[in-house]
Amino acid sequence: MDIPVFILAGLLVHFVFLVSIFDIYFSSPLVHGMTPQQTPLPPPAKRLVLFVADGLRADSLYELDGNNTSHAPYLRAILENNGSWGISHTRVPTESRPGHVALIAGFYEDVSAVAKGWKENPVEFDSVFNESKYTWSWGSPDILPMFAKGATGDHVYTFCYTAESEDFGAQDASKLDTWVFDHVKSFFNSSRSNQTLFSALNEEKVVLFMHLLGIDTNGHAHRPNSREYKENIRKVDEGVKEIASMLESFYGNDGKTAFILTSDHGMTDWGSHGAGHPSETLTPLIVWGAGVNYPQQVTSQFFEDNVLKEWKLENLKRLDVNQADIAPLMASLIGVPFPLNSVGTLPLEYLNNSAHFKAESMFTNAVQVLEQFKVKMNQKKATTLSFLFTPFKPLSDPEQINFLKKTRLYIQQQKYDEAVSLCKTLINLALEGLSYYHTYDRLFLGLSIAMGFVGWTTYVILVIVKTHTNLTKTVQSSDKESAALLYGFTFVGMMITFFLLIQTSPWTYYIYCLLPVPVWYAVMRELHVIQNLTANLWSLPISQSLGFILISILGIEILVFSFFYRATLTVGLLVFAGWPVITQLWVQAKTTTLIWTVLCALLAVFPLMPVVGREPNIPLVIAAGLLTLLISGFSLASSCKSENKYRKNEDMKVHFYQMLTIALSTYVVSNTHNSLKNKQGLPVFNQIISWTTLVSSSVLPLLSPTFLFQRLFSILLSLMATYLLLSTGYEALFPLVLSGLMFVWIHMEQEALQHYGLSLKPKLAVFNFAYATDITQFRQLHLDDIRRSFFFVFFIVTAFFGTGNIASVNSFDPASVYCFLTVFSPFMMGGLLVLKVVIPFVLVSCAFEAVQVTTQLSSKSLFLIVLVISDIMALHFFFLVKDYGSWLEIGTSISHYVLVMSLTMFMMLMNGLAQLLTTKRLDLSRRTKHHAT
Repeated sequence: MDIPVFILAGLLVHFVFLVSIFDIYFSSPLVHGMTPQQTPLPPPAKRLVLFVADGLRADSLYELDGNNTSHAPYLRAILENNGSWGISHTRVPTESRPGHVALIAGFYEDVSAVAKGWKENPVEFDSVFNESKYTWSWGSPDILPMFAKGATGDHVYTFCYTAESEDFGAQDASKLDTWVFDHVKSFFNSSRSNQTLFSALNEEKVVLFMHLLGIDTNGHAHRPNSREYKENIRKVDEGVKEIASMLESFYGNDGKTAFILTSDHGMTDWGSHGAGHPSETLTPLIVWGAGVNYPQQVTSQFFEDNVLKEWKLENLKRLDVNQADIAPLMASLIGVPFPLNSVGTLPLEYLNNSAHFKAESMFTNAVQVLEQFKVKMNQKKATTLSFLFTPFKPLSDPEQINFLKKTRLYIQQQKYDEAVSLCKTLINLALEGLSYYHTYDRLFLGLSIAMGFVGWTTYVILVIVKTHTNLTKTVQSSDKESAALLYGFTFVGMMITFFLLIQTSPWTYYIYCLLPVPVWYAVMRELHVIQNLTANLWSLPISQSLGFILISILGIEILVFSFFYRATLTVGLLVFAGWPVITQLWVQAKTTTLIWTVLCALLAVFPLMPVVGREPNIPLVIAAGLLTLLISGFSLASSCKSENKYRKNEDMKVHFYQMLTIALSTYVVSNTHNSLKNKQGLPVFNQIISWTTLVSSSVLPLLSPTFLFQRLFSILLSLMATYLLLSTGYEALFPLVLSGLMFVWIHMEQEALQHYGLSLKPKLAVFNFAYATDITQFRQLHLDDIRRSFFFVFFIVTAFFGTGNIASVNSFDPASVYCFLTVFSPFMMGGLLVLKVVIPFVLVSCAFEAVQVTTQLSSKSLFLIVLVISDIMALHFFFLVKDYGSWLEIGTSISHYVLVMSLTMFMMLMNGLAQLLTTKRLDLSRRTKHHAT
């Protein structure tokens, strides 16, 4: 197989492996075609007011300050005297869009929303707003439109401020909340002179929704323990008080208004959210007004978090709910049908109503969840052969009828507690059944993907052995054997296709199930290579073979472990520090070995540091900038001393310009930080410099000479200028230490090459990338090259996790991008943060390119070994993917698999980028001379 075809096949196979995880674990759980279910009794409230304080933590609202006073005195008085309270437990990912969908539609959103930046509707869904007669909403343009877009008919109205208002660098983000409260007041005032609007507002089944983004924006910009965050809570409290008072007066104190205040997600102490830390998943819930229970006094109550005493709320009954339970609560209060896709269970303890009403509401809830189960079951039944279909036994058709009959009988006999208990059992069983049918094909698909994985990895190993080693002899296979093999695999493929066709399976199933067929066909065609390889391995001493296999397994296990525990990287780097001693390399290169050991030990410190972004430290970023300037100054001085290094003035100019960008970046970081601290926003001059630096950093290295160290140093300076702008603390020093180690690694590999007597040592000082691709000089692979490839994968993983585990969503810190923009833009901010992660990655890739060419290996041979190592890791993570346990564990296991798969695909692209950055040169001088003549 020629190289372009092989790379395309590799990218395609890995893309299928990557996408498969979303089909297997993350397909949308929603079903359509259910009948709406509504409680038959009159509801207690005519209208519902929903306040969602975005990013509000439960402890921030409920705790008391040093003077024993609350940050929200009005809401505190409500929960002590007028309403019910508790904690709403959210699920991962703790982001605004999934949080609002859980609150208003009653289901937990699948990951397909990630692709839409949590804004658009990836799947159509029903919501309380859609079921209401009228909904008016005020707030963020990121949240409100998705509920209006998903609604049938023209009855959900939105009033949004501009997206530009969501500025993390603004003077005071609480103005976003003030905007909402002011617009609600003026809206009700204007209705007095608008008879149509006045009539609509006085209808039943009306929802008023206020999305309050100020707290979240202040939390990101200043952290949740800041004065600004707490002050914003106080302003929200005052706003809620004014709105409640205004509504009571507008409706003539008719006692038909229900109020709910909650949050979509919390926030970590370092001002981020997305993962499953308790500070992100515990949100407040306060409910009062029509149909809501009054505070219930208790003598004792136990919760694992032990915070009631601290909040001085131990004698008021705390009623905890899951976030999706709030949707059925809202539907029950105003008497609208429960949202069709809701998986919430109505929290009865919040209701102040008759036992009959509660039992009927619970029955409605149970039938609504059961409807989803029935649709899901029928869908699965229709696409599975009858003799292969295994139904969910606890809810077979007779069982369903039995449950419903029994419950209805209990309600008729006024045995309401028994009816409620039976409904709760039915809801739990229906949810279990939904999950059962949703994951019905998981094992079958998982085995298909695993087969493809093992086949592909085996094929790559065979390609390495066949084309880059002397272990096998070329053998011509007979035409008969080839034809038999081809017909055999074609027959298997046709059988799989037929089997999927009669089951009317989705088109993606064909890809996952048919992919292993051509892959294993390619493997079986190389049967003679497998036989030769086996014979060669048997000829080796068993202790040697076992030792090699054990070391390989241990190395890959260390890499896998490092995804869970960053400290594993420290252990690995300390072992690397001792590598020259173990292999006796230090005897021939004492100075290089000493520098290698010192830099390994320095780099080993980074994985022990706290995750980036939690504690900003701008002086360290400035120190990193000054240190880079100092090193580049020394480099310039040494270049000037040695003759003929800089052939032209242009090379000197490029170096000076790069030093200038480092100096400017350092200034911009310092100045922007001070400006935002003083609430003066992001200066336009700083923004222009930041974006100019970002654009120029990809071009400048191509203007420098292609001599090995000059080109690598130029790449470091260009990328360092951008990295400084994206840094907030100690991580600014990371690329410097990493690059230092990479420079020494290139030297060490030269020593290793000489040590094993594989080739003569080239002079690195005059080594030129542009002339390094002479094909005749490539050698065959040696066992030590596997160690070389392992070093590369280890350094890549260190580049990823050295300054924090980006597999966790909550290590996303918007402060990193404040030199570029402060207005909320998820894709732009996400892109810049990905760039920050990629920069150390590029440095390692370029160093690996240098190692390949200086050790006289074709880039393909070493890269194939890297591919095998990363594929074995990916297979490991494929089996570690969970769909049980805590939401944090589920999310982490999936993000690890996605990371390793992306890494493998990314390394294919990085290989090309590294070649471009190291070998190509833009020569501007020739062009200018041409114009001058």
